[in-house]
Amino acid sequence: MCKKISIIGIPMDFGQSLRGVDMGPAAVRYTGLIQKLRALGHEVVDTGDIRIPIRDDDALSKSLKADYVKEITQICTSVYDVGKSALEEGRFPLFIGGDHSISIGTVAAVTHHEPAGLIWVDAHGDYNTPQSSPSGNIHGMPLAVLTGEGHDALLNVGSPGVKVMPEHVVMIGQRDLDQKEKERLKFSGITVFSMRDIDESGISAVANKALMKFAHLKRIHLSIDMDALDPLEAPGVGTPVPGGITYREAHLLMEILADSGKITSMDLVEINPILDSANKTARLAVELTLSVMGKSIM
Repeated sequence: MCKKISIIGIPMDFGQSLRGVDMGPAAVRYTGLIQKLRALGHEVVDTGDIRIPIRDDDALSKSLKADYVKEITQICTSVYDVGKSALEEGRFPLFIGGDHSISIGTVAAVTHHEPAGLIWVDAHGDYNTPQSSPSGNIHGMPLAVLTGEGHDALLNVGSPGVKVMPEHVVMIGQRDLDQKEKERLKFSGITVFSMRDIDESGISAVANKALMKFAHLKRIHLSIDMDALDPLEAPGVGTPVPGGITYREAHLLMEILADSGKITSMDLVEINPILDSANKTARLAVELTLSVMGKSIM
């Protein structure tokens, strides 16, 4: 089915220490995302990039990463406004980051009018709080913020408080969790399908179990951190972890989710061209997006 897609670039890297993910949207566009989506029959509009403040690391103490909360709140509020408008116009917002903290704005937008399921594909949990985080980096906190824990300013992006209930969240592909984060997830109400679950049950079973969790919901937001993929497939990420989702597993996951007809918005995050090899990670991100948007073998 033809979709009306809005491409929204968010070249933000305030959520982490390593620079480079701000170039992710440009790398994805360079790989031909828009032309390839149109070739599938979709109507595509590129809304350009959200305006991002200049990042001046020298002006901040390395121990005061919370000082970036102001910038991230500002950016995510802009993301919320643009994403909400796209949905109100009946469009499919495709958010391209940037680091994973952009999801504080994207999920706020897609859940503004009615609940949506959230599928979080990531090597990490992103469920830390300022108290539990070993690094203080906010790209390790967005899922906690969205479910109601974290910096007050971030909690109130778009609208006050919780954006998605824990029982409406399914995580897939996790294999690198901080100890306190692991303990928090066990009692969170979030469904986690780690790499062990994928190894034991297969990606098809995991995908279908995830969809069953959302049988009562009309819409699902898909958030893909490219470090969920094995570094052999996606080397251009800031926090690579061996033993990730394979190329074929990733495509099958996308195809099964696409078959549900419930994916109505999507994030692509953590693509770092500086660390990539011949734009391999951006190319794979585009391929996976095409699978979500209906491209299939037959």
